[in-house]
Amino acid sequence: MPILTHRLGILAAAGAMAVFFAPRPVYGFWLVNVGVVLLAAVDWLLTVSPRRLEIEREMPAVVALDTTAEVVWRVRNPSRRRVHLHIADELVPSLRPTSRRASMTVPRGARATARTQINPSRRGLFTLHRITVRTEGPIRLAGRQRTLELAGALRVYPPFRSRREAELRMDRNRQLQVGLRAAQGRGGGTEFDSLREYGIDDEFRRIDWAATARARKPIVRTYRAERNQTVLVLLDTGRTMAGRVALSAEVSEAAVGNTDSIPRLDHAMDAVMMMTAVATRLGDRTGLVCFGDRVRAVVPPHTGRHQLSAVTDAMYQLEPQLAESDYRGAFADTLTRFRRRALLVVLTELASQALPETLIPALPMVVRTHLVVIAAVRDPEVEYWARQVPTEAATAFRKAAAVQALDQRTRTISWLRSLGAVVVDALPGRLAPELADAYLNVKATGRL
Repeated sequence: MPILTHRLGILAAAGAMAVFFAPRPVYGFWLVNVGVVLLAAVDWLLTVSPRRLEIEREMPAVVALDTTAEVVWRVRNPSRRRVHLHIADELVPSLRPTSRRASMTVPRGARATARTQINPSRRGLFTLHRITVRTEGPIRLAGRQRTLELAGALRVYPPFRSRREAELRMDRNRQLQVGLRAAQGRGGGTEFDSLREYGIDDEFRRIDWAATARARKPIVRTYRAERNQTVLVLLDTGRTMAGRVALSAEVSEAAVGNTDSIPRLDHAMDAVMMMTAVATRLGDRTGLVCFGDRVRAVVPPHTGRHQLSAVTDAMYQLEPQLAESDYRGAFADTLTRFRRRALLVVLTELASQALPETLIPALPMVVRTHLVVIAAVRDPEVEYWARQVPTEAATAFRKAAAVQALDQRTRTISWLRSLGAVVVDALPGRLAPELADAYLNVKATGRL
């Protein structure tokens, strides 16, 4: 469609001022206006159509939340005229682009490039459909504008905040070998690994007497944690996972209510990635079941480094449902799909008053055949208010509510443990590391 630029307005204003000094203002008025219109018309006719330009948008297919990426616009001008153009892209505000507009001049038969930075503030799938291009004529009085179809998609993954912690746990105490080999340790694990000479720190019961007789010196058996075991992570996406919890466990009076926070679901996603990274590196098969009032996504157990990408891809679009979680349905579906004994990790929230009617009655379904770990992140602000000394009525009510919430949480944890589940209740930033430690302890003791 035709576009008039600000330069045309400046030219018309200058002509209007000149009319006042003309000997015959009426003739001058018509002469100026006709001249301006003719110039604009000729400039518009000489403007290269946006349709003739070849425009590409380049951006990464995947970006992690709160990281910076670059979007590049490439324009090729196959016409015989130089083109002045402006671009307005369909970058949504939650991508936080530095700018979604760009201007450039492209000589005839040449190419030009413009760039912008994005820093997504929300995870999920972002689909881009169109880009608006405005071209201007040689003297830039008029132009043409058209919205062009330019499809693109950007996946924003949840950040793996505990990646460093995962690497530390895979290498700590020389018990974990780099690569695909399983965790090993003196006396740890249940799978025979090798024979070696007795050392001062070895247990006497590990001596292999037949090998000792042949070698005429003490020989001990070494064991390693079994490989190719199954770890299934059940990620709760129900209403209680929508509650926001601070990123940091440190809470002060000034920071209460003003700290950076993310949904409990995002804390749990970090723990899912930690478990997948550690377990697959130790040779175990890791899978994922995402559920709310129904099962929403399933990733079958596999090993290998590709599994972390598969798990992340399955959950990056999930948002908490405003519905009660169906634990019984999720457990029944899991038992139907995966019959092999597994470490079942349930990432949920323990503060819900509905747990005695939902999770706890359903737990016996799985503890009979699987080793179950229940993991959750607790709110440091609740603990902060429970420790305060009331100075006014509002503070007293807040303290009473916090104490009641903590008491209920403690009773729920005791109940779950009495049913045979391992419970990990961690502060923000510690959920993923403590869950990984619980998994490594299970591997070292051969409980699975």
